[in-house]
Amino acid sequence: MHQLTLAEIARGLADKKFSSEELTKALLARITQLDPQLNSFISLTEDLALQQAKAADARRANGENGALLGAPIAHKDLFCTQGIRTSCGSKMLDNFKAPYDATVVAKLAAAGAVTLGKTNMDEFAMGSANESSYYGAVKNPWNLEHVPGGSSGGSAAAVAARLLPAATATDTGGSIRQPAAFTNLTGLKPTYGRVSRWGMIAYASSLDQGGPLARTAEDCAILLQGMAGFDANDSTSIDEPVPDYSASLNGSLQGLRIGVPKEYFSAGLDPRIADLVMASVEELKKLGAVVKEISLPNMQHAIPAYYVIAPAEASSNLSRFDGVRFGYRCENPKNLIDLYKRSRGEGFGPEVQRRIMVGAYALSAGYYDAYYLKAQKIRRLVKNDFMAAFTEVDIILGPTTPNPAWKLGAKNSDPVSAYLEDVYTITANLAGLPGLSMPAGFVDGLPVGVQLLAPYFQEGRLLNVAHQYQQNTDWHTRTPTGF
Repeated sequence: MHQLTLAEIARGLADKKFSSEELTKALLARITQLDPQLNSFISLTEDLALQQAKAADARRANGENGALLGAPIAHKDLFCTQGIRTSCGSKMLDNFKAPYDATVVAKLAAAGAVTLGKTNMDEFAMGSANESSYYGAVKNPWNLEHVPGGSSGGSAAAVAARLLPAATATDTGGSIRQPAAFTNLTGLKPTYGRVSRWGMIAYASSLDQGGPLARTAEDCAILLQGMAGFDANDSTSIDEPVPDYSASLNGSLQGLRIGVPKEYFSAGLDPRIADLVMASVEELKKLGAVVKEISLPNMQHAIPAYYVIAPAEASSNLSRFDGVRFGYRCENPKNLIDLYKRSRGEGFGPEVQRRIMVGAYALSAGYYDAYYLKAQKIRRLVKNDFMAAFTEVDIILGPTTPNPAWKLGAKNSDPVSAYLEDVYTITANLAGLPGLSMPAGFVDGLPVGVQLLAPYFQEGRLLNVAHQYQQNTDWHTRTPTGF
C-alpha cells in the first residue's frame, strides 16, 4: 500500500479495497521501521492518526467520498497542531504544544485527512539543506550521504521514501521546490495569499507560503484543493475563488506559450541539468507547446535582495521568542537582560542567529535606506520583469536548482554557497508568483527538477502542464533503492 499515490488511495478507499485504519497502521509501521535511516520525522502522532482514520472510515460508511477522506499525510513542524509539539525544528520551541490548529491543519482535518506526524525541517525554516534542525540533519533517500534540500526536507524525504503519499510544506525562497527537485517529487508553491498563513510559524511574513509536496501533479492538485482558500484570520489571505484543480489536469497544451529565460543558463548551472531542462522543453513541444527565449534582466539582483528582506523580517518575527512567555528559558537568569540574552543564545542555532543579526543590522538606523529599502526596490523590479514576460508567454520554464543535492556537511563552512543554490527559486517568492518543481531526470544517480512559473492564481495551469508532462514521462515513478 505504501506505493499508492493520493489519487490511488482515494480510489482504493472508495472501492473498499482497504480501510483508512489498515492503511494508517501499515504506514505507521513503515515509518517506525525505516525513518531511523532518514530522520524525516520529529514527532509521530499514532493515537491521533488512528482516531482520525477510524472517524474517516465511519464517514465513508455513511456515504461520504472526498478525495482526502482517510488519506494519510504529515505536516511540516511549523504548522501549529493543537496539543501536539510544534517545534519549528528548534530547541527554542522543543517544549511548545500549540493551543490551536493552524488553518491548513484544520482544513485538511475537516476534509478527513489523517495526520501521521510532524516532519523535520531546518530551524525556523532557515536553510537549504535541512541540516540546521535541532533534531539533526535529514538524509536524502536517494543517497543517504546527501542532503534532501530544505527547509521542507523532512516532508520531502518522507514522501520520496514512500513513508506516506503526501505532506504539507512551506516555501519562503524555494523550500518546497528545491527539496522536491532533490528527492524526485512534485512540489508547488502557490500564489502568495492563496493558502492561509494563520498558525504557520513565521520566518519572513511577506515571502512565506504553504503548499503541497507529493509524487505527482495529480496528488498536489488534491492536497492543494484541501489547503487553499480565503481565511479571515490571515490579513494576507486573498479572497479569490478556489478552482477545481483536478478538473483542469487533462487540458491540452496545444498552443501553450513557454518562455525560457536566457539568464537561467549561466556559468553557475551544471551543464547536465541544462541538458535535462532542454529535454523537458522538447517533450512539452511534442505536446503542442510553443517555446521562445525571454529575458529576466534583474534576476542577478534577486539573491542579495532576498537575503536582506528575509533576514530583516525574520529578526522582527523572532523577537517574540524571548524566554518570557513560552518556549525555551535559560536556567537561573541573573536579571531580565541575562534572561533575554541566554534564552535566545541557547535556544537558537547558529544559522538562525546569523540571519537575525543580518536582519537587525539591515533594519538599524543609518542602514535601513541603504539595505532594506533598496532591496524592496529591487523586489519591484523583479516583479516587473515577470509581468513583462507574462505578456509574451503563459509559463516560464527553467531549472529548479543549479546543481543536484550536495553531500551532508559540504556547505556548512560556507553558508553563502548554500544561499546561491536558491538562485532560480527566490524570484517567485519576491514577486509572490506560483511555482512548481517536477522530476525531470537524474545526474549521478541524484534527481533533478524542472521549475514552472505562472501568473498569479494560475496554479491550475502549472498543475495541468506538469500532469501532461508526467503522462508522457516516467521520471516521477522512480523509487529510491531500499525504499
